[in-house]
Amino acid sequence: MDIGHRLKAVRTKAALSQRELAKRSGVTNGFISQIEKNQVSPSVASLRKVLEGIPMSLASFFTDETEMDSEVIFRADDMPDLGTHPISYRLVGHSRANRAIGMMQEVLPPGADTGDDMLSHEGEECGIVIRGQVEVTVGEQVHLLAPGDGYYFDSRTPHRFRNVGEQECVLISANTPASF
Repeated sequence: MDIGHRLKAVRTKAALSQRELAKRSGVTNGFISQIEKNQVSPSVASLRKVLEGIPMSLASFFTDETEMDSEVIFRADDMPDLGTHPISYRLVGHSRANRAIGMMQEVLPPGADTGDDMLSHEGEECGIVIRGQVEVTVGEQVHLLAPGDGYYFDSRTPHRFRNVGEQECVLISANTPASF
């Protein structure tokens, strides 16, 4: 998918100038311009922040508008990967326009993390580690989780995930309201 072209199309459809979207999103209009010209590849957190100014979820952004809400089964090959290299976020139910919950399979290679900046957004999220280890930071608390361990927290609390193990970490996670 051409993220720059898609952002420009979505912004134009919402009748927003680059300047207005930047103001609503808390970023510079230069950053919006760079994304639309594919001069930069935004992180998931940055793209989410920009889309909040429209407002639009990441799932809606990555979903073709022609898809229908009638799907109930989502095959592995059909689930879009919303992650940015090297992290993979495979979303279940991507074509459901009014999803109340976001459910994903997350894959973090050894050493991968969600970024230097802590994430924070409306809602709640939870998950369970299927394989590997992950360090979960929520506020000032840092926890190392192993297979079978889970987490649940208010997503407004700053948080981040980091694979501190030597093997790939796989999580199944959910958040509400759906923010992807």
